[in-house]
Amino acid sequence: MSNPYFQFKKFTIWQDRCAMKVGTDGVLLGAWAPSDNAQNILDVGTGTGLIALLLAQRNKEASITAVEIDTEAASQAEENVMRSPWNDRIQVICENFRSFESDTTFDLITCNPPYFTNALKCPDIKRSMARHALDLNYISLLEHSRELLCEQGLLCIIIPAQQEVEVVDIAWRYGLYPIRLTYVYTIMGKPHRRVLLCFSQHDTPCIKDKLYIKDSTQFFSSEYRQLVGEFYLNM
Repeated sequence: MSNPYFQFKKFTIWQDRCAMKVGTDGVLLGAWAPSDNAQNILDVGTGTGLIALLLAQRNKEASITAVEIDTEAASQAEENVMRSPWNDRIQVICENFRSFESDTTFDLITCNPPYFTNALKCPDIKRSMARHALDLNYISLLEHSRELLCEQGLLCIIIPAQQEVEVVDIAWRYGLYPIRLTYVYTIMGKPHRRVLLCFSQHDTPCIKDKLYIKDSTQFFSSEYRQLVGEFYLNM
């Protein structure tokens, strides 16, 4: 049975009512997305509220909106937010992102999207919705995010490596251009498994780099520790 909570240095994520538990992908995105200058942030498919809370810890001023379609997950995310030091700056909204509207445009939008678009769906409908593109696919995510971004706004997502070309092609179709791309390797010597992508409405040269979670000695790399060290208890 999964642990009902995950303890970080400055907040706790309760996750017993959420289909998708705390994982490396969410922590990577919340730690990597450029949030320093953002005043208004939107986290799409917030789940437990993990990424919203990571961004709130990193940015001491931003107002954060966290959208989640599943009622139980949204309720638990709201509870996690209320127990955190940043409950006055995070609003959880239970709504389908495809119909979400806002009078405010956003400086930063983040999403750890459903990604098993062609895989066999699991019998747990909530977990299936969280992991598969049943309701939110890349087209709807990119198209609607473009409508919600301010002129200088950024969209940051994490995706499986094999979907990089597809996602970048869709983004171009909606006027979003990759300006930073980080290939994530679990360990040196193995193919990269994930890609962190940052999109802008301005077509500028894309900065590409690599991140190794573990080095050749099987220990966490210095780059990974530097990125997530302010969050994890054991770092």
